[in-house]
Amino acid sequence: MNKIHLILIAIVAVIVIFLASTLVSPILIVCEDTGEDASIDMAATFSLGGLEWIYPGSSFNAEGQTLHNVHINDPDNPYGAAREIMEYTYHFTPFLVVSINNEAAEAIFGGSIVDDIRANDAYNGYAGNDKVPGTMSRGDAIDTAMAQDGMNILQIPLQILLGNISFH
Repeated sequence: MNKIHLILIAIVAVIVIFLASTLVSPILIVCEDTGEDASIDMAATFSLGGLEWIYPGSSFNAEGQTLHNVHINDPDNPYGAAREIMEYTYHFTPFLVVSINNEAAEAIFGGSIVDDIRANDAYNGYAGNDKVPGTMSRGDAIDTAMAQDGMNILQIPLQILLGNISFH
């Protein structure tokens, strides 16, 4: 085999291992608002079943500390605290936490993504409760905002290299 075939096989193997690992434990994706205090404004789990939105204010540990405030409550290990909160509230420990900041979100989904989410959440009827069936939720507000302008997938590797998307 030549080098290109070996590289392609290695890439496919990494993707298969990555997807297989989501069967055991979903990935936690946290959206951090760098304009505030690096708080986690929204989170989602990713598994083979897709994205499931999590509201950080409803996710907490035994001491009552929320996912929203992990940077304030545990500044030395916020992502370890996030894993603990996921285990306490949702009974699983994510093997990987992916952190996305405002700059990455704006580069991938357009410069108005944060404002679009806030508008949907506050003014466009999406301010329902994530736990009440039949009501619109913040997850719906985010889905709608992300779909408005589409996704620039080519920005993802660039944002990883710039440090705007990080893996913990």
